[in-house]
Amino acid sequence: MTLKVGVLCGGKSTEREISLKSGEAVFKALKTKGYNAVKIDPADYDFIERIKLENIDVAFIALHGKYGEDGTVQGFFEILGIPYTGSKVLASAVAMNKVMTKKMFVSSDIPTPKFCTYTLEEINNSGLEEICKNIAKEFSFPLIAKAPNQGSTIGVVLVENIDALPNALEEALKYDKIVMIEQFIEGTEVTVPIIGGCDLKVLPQIEIVPAGKLYDYNAKYVKGMSKHIIPPRLPDECLKRVSELALCAYRAIGCDGVARIDLIVTTQGKAYALEINTSPGMTEMSLVPESARAAGIEFPDLVDMIVKLALENSK
Repeated sequence: MTLKVGVLCGGKSTEREISLKSGEAVFKALKTKGYNAVKIDPADYDFIERIKLENIDVAFIALHGKYGEDGTVQGFFEILGIPYTGSKVLASAVAMNKVMTKKMFVSSDIPTPKFCTYTLEEINNSGLEEICKNIAKEFSFPLIAKAPNQGSTIGVVLVENIDALPNALEEALKYDKIVMIEQFIEGTEVTVPIIGGCDLKVLPQIEIVPAGKLYDYNAKYVKGMSKHIIPPRLPDECLKRVSELALCAYRAIGCDGVARIDLIVTTQGKAYALEINTSPGMTEMSLVPESARAAGIEFPDLVDMIVKLALENSK
């Protein structure tokens, strides 16, 4: 009997457009591999009825952002007893929350840039000016202001000086009731895809060179706004340490299936883990498919591997 795969894409997050593109690419790849595939959008009013009606054997989660890679839809499929791709509920929720991710890094002795957080309530009580003064005392510029529960660098601002800080905090707070301040680290940005269940496989590392100072939304999704270099222009010994650090991060969060770990490497060779993406993009410009191709794994085969891992990890 042909396995029926429900491709979950679209959704309600700010990354809906990218998710739809990921879902379409995955859907076509599944068809190429002979699967019986259907696309299902959780944003549709009849989402639950569609799940019942389609009677899928496994869910391929091609959702990005809130309500997709934050553990919510994963919990839904856990209750239904339907295998699904990617990490389980807890790992998905932790990885989606950049504050919790960094706390896990710290508790696991994984180097990560210095950070702190301020809630909207704290900022309102103390005043924006006072909060900015406190940040300037604790951090050197430039620094990063982040909305910690968003993906695709949405709500992330590079802050060059204290004068730009108030607007940066306000921008991050458009997306969340908490803002994370992180020390900006100058260096080589590297992403490391990892795939596997019991046996983890580190796919080729990619050096990311954005057109601007920040690997932002446009750099990720607009052609020509970033360069991807495989392998990164780093010494072999450094690349080895980066892979080891990425594996430590993957295990610390408790990831399953495919995940992508983003790191920064200084000119002195010091590597810092930045964050983890447990539902990485699957568009034509996405990093995981590009890395897989460099390892000799074509996109349909990668998708097939991810589905089989979902079935394996559900046992």
